[in-house]
Amino acid sequence: MKAVILAAGYATRLYPLTRNTPKPLLPIQGNRTILDLMLDRLEALEEMTEILIVTNDRFFQAFEQWLAQRSSKLPIRIINDGTSSVEGRLGAVGDIAHVIEREQLDDDLLVLAGDNVLGFSLAGYLRYFHTVEKDCILVRPVDSLEELRSVGVVELDGENRVISFEEKPREPKTNIGVFALYLYKRTTLPLFSRYLSEGGNPDAPSYFPEWLHSRKEIRAYFSEGSIYDVGTPEAYAEIRALLENDKQQDKDW
Repeated sequence: MKAVILAAGYATRLYPLTRNTPKPLLPIQGNRTILDLMLDRLEALEEMTEILIVTNDRFFQAFEQWLAQRSSKLPIRIINDGTSSVEGRLGAVGDIAHVIEREQLDDDLLVLAGDNVLGFSLAGYLRYFHTVEKDCILVRPVDSLEELRSVGVVELDGENRVISFEEKPREPKTNIGVFALYLYKRTTLPLFSRYLSEGGNPDAPSYFPEWLHSRKEIRAYFSEGSIYDVGTPEAYAEIRALLENDKQQDKDW
């Protein structure tokens, strides 16, 4: 299995913090960055063989400098998607397809948004993926209607098969929200280029499984802990304060 971390956004909602620093490289626990904490989770997975971080041309050097100063248990490579502006960005699905094509990937793939802080191990999610042998999405119940309108929302059957999927619905059918950690079988990877060639929206990463679920069976796995999306200055301050009071990142929270 390989991992693709999506880190090609410009995080304009966090300006001026992210004007010259990519969001995944913001310090979140002392001098440790959002990306450092994510890699702790990935490096603990026995089946993980390589981590690919896809970013844009504007921030490529920043990630290269970060990588030069970091020791890692796994090979890590930074992929430049060649874009340099918000207007010209490939979008999350476009970046996944770019990495698959450029690297000729033929492995099971874990796809993660580079701006999430995970309060739980990913080992249980991967065990579920290997048990059901299907593409998987990570979900959790969401109480806030506003939040549900900003994520993917799914309906599930009794065995957690996805029976409906809607990205950013105005009227959510359930309270089960989808979050940006996806597990794809190697046989699914060629479908990214098909999705885009059919005119699929390249932006949010959940647009692809929304399209995919009517073509292949997808299973949902309920999160075992907290997920923090560092999307606003307020959210950034909140998670920094939380982690400052919680130095033990090996445990779930």
